[in-house]
Amino acid sequence: MEPDDPRPSPHDPVVALAVQDLDPLSVTELEARIAALDREIARVRRHLERAAGTRADADALFRS
Repeated sequence: MEPDDPRPSPHDPVVALAVQDLDPLSVTELEARIAALDREIARVRRHLERAAGTRADADALFRS
């Protein structure tokens, strides 16, 4: 397994979001963006919890 590369990929969608100019967006568009990002954060957290649970299950299996 290779160590994690701390440098984000230039093609990473999170990097693209972080550098996007927000000035042209209206208040409504900004609120919609926040709502979409909140939903995405919740989705990623759910996935992380499942992944951590799977990892814990695997660790427990091999520890036995």
